[in-house]
Amino acid sequence: MKADLVRKPFRHERLELILQQLGKDGYVSVSELAERTNVTTATIRTDLEWLEQNGRLLRTHGGAVPYQSGEGALSFAARQRENIAEKERIGAAAAELVQDGEGIVLDASTTAWHMARHLITRRDLTVVTTGLYVALELLRAPGISVILPGGSVWREAASVTGPLRLETLNHGNLQAGYFSGRGLSLAEGLTDANLAEVELKKELIAAVRRVNVIIDASKLGKVAFASCAEVSQVQCVITDSAAPAEIVSALRERGIDVILA
Repeated sequence: MKADLVRKPFRHERLELILQQLGKDGYVSVSELAERTNVTTATIRTDLEWLEQNGRLLRTHGGAVPYQSGEGALSFAARQRENIAEKERIGAAAAELVQDGEGIVLDASTTAWHMARHLITRRDLTVVTTGLYVALELLRAPGISVILPGGSVWREAASVTGPLRLETLNHGNLQAGYFSGRGLSLAEGLTDANLAEVELKKELIAAVRRVNVIIDASKLGKVAFASCAEVSQVQCVITDSAAPAEIVSALRERGIDVILA
């Protein structure tokens, strides 16, 4: 892409351009902004840091997404752009644990969506999911039955929320669940930001025999608003190779399987 401005723009011009691009596309890239404005990537990162400190955006790996107040959640589309390569590897590794004929639970996370893409060839698989995009992905697979519980649709997260009244949870044989969140720490366990989603995950976690956490390394050691599951409830953590060694060791010392994708 050719630079939009021949001269180096003043800072206020760069900030305005960043916000305009963010409003248009829902995401900005550090490298593309640097090329468009004819400044260094370090300068753009400084601009993004200032905008984040002033509540105008949230920085991600390689760029930024809009700040969303209220429910405190990034949209599904925005989260899809975060740590894509890591989530793809985690999703593939998690899918390897799933056998034909099982009943499993997938949450509405983007990591679960990546995982769903690797389940397409499974046979006689039943998947309970609260994720609309996860369900749509799995509908492409003739060997997979998809159960989407009723409830209110949370538009930004593309998920179903609210109390579950599903006979499947009481009478079904759900071998494993795959859950993500905003953070995983030894003290607080798996945590997330939206209380309604947290309560829903608690119900799903209680319904499965094996709790697997699918989470990229950037969230390890972090704590969000409310706890979905204590560390003692987790049997396996699938994360990426950038996971801090001390956290990996601490999880394994507690008898938790850790898979580095």
